[in-house]
Amino acid sequence: MATTFPITKRGAEKLKEELHRLKTVERPNIINAIAEARAQGDLSENADYDAAKDRQGFIEGRIQEIEGKLSIAQVIDPSGLDGGGKVVFGATVDLEEEDSGDAVRYQIVGEDEADLKQGLINVSSPIGRALIGKEEGDTAEVQAPGGVKRYEIVSVRYI
Repeated sequence: MATTFPITKRGAEKLKEELHRLKTVERPNIINAIAEARAQGDLSENADYDAAKDRQGFIEGRIQEIEGKLSIAQVIDPSGLDGGGKVVFGATVDLEEEDSGDAVRYQIVGEDEADLKQGLINVSSPIGRALIGKEEGDTAEVQAPGGVKRYEIVSVRYI
């Protein structure tokens, strides 16, 4: 039995949009591409046909993957959270790196929605694990490739 996995409301919407696009745009396009490649004749040496079939396999696999994830997803709306000031899944955290004084802002999200460039970090990443359960004013230590980095938690918000 599969367990649930957390995902933010925004992350679930993105997966639903991708699923819709795959089913309504990508799947029909690849079916047409396969039909066109078949019309060219001999399939044994038809690179277009082989490429289209490979693409079809990828699309169908991704559809199954997304449907599976959505079926066990625990959708969390960060704005409805009451984390009591603690860093929890979905929280947005403002940090200050102790050595450099650099300020960063991260939102703790699920694996499928993590994007460091957008400030979305995976709850199970080293920094995500270091932040969970901490409060404003606490220090989180993260083992980074260049050594241990220490971050002071400046604020925790649920937006």
